[in-house]
Amino acid sequence: MTRGRRDWVVIGVGNAWRRDDAAGLEVARLLRRLDPPGVSVLELTGEPATLIDSWAGAGRVLVVDSVSSGLRPGSLHAFEAAGGPLPAELFRSSTHVLGVAEAIELARELGRLPDRLVVYGIEGESFGPGEGLTPDVRAEVERLASELNDRLPGPGGDLPEPASRGARNA
Repeated sequence: MTRGRRDWVVIGVGNAWRRDDAAGLEVARLLRRLDPPGVSVLELTGEPATLIDSWAGAGRVLVVDSVSSGLRPGSLHAFEAAGGPLPAELFRSSTHVLGVAEAIELARELGRLPDRLVVYGIEGESFGPGEGLTPDVRAEVERLASELNDRLPGPGGDLPEPASRGARNA
């Protein structure tokens, strides 16, 4: 690997002031502390133009955001975005005017999707004002950050197919 080159860009999306909406941000913060080789970690609010710009030139991107589908809090949804549109209703947690799903579809229309785009959604429980994740969401955030640290590959490798816990792939 060339010095400074990153094989994966991991983007945590969310709002730190809306409880479980910060799940993606917390995964990014934990992963940054673990510092896996070949991985660049970003924390973003989910604004579509910023998301699209953040993965420009990256071949492999992983996005983590909170979702709300009514399943058990802490359930993990996983999607391969190149396979088609994400279910937009999942990625409309309460604070994004346009969400991750819309950003991906805009990028698809503009020809600006990375070669590989994996999206994880962590089922939230509370999206009201305040700080701190609910216990089930916190537990999944910690599991996912640890798993990504172990699974994200070095140079030339690839992330295994997304796995879901407690949720169905679309």
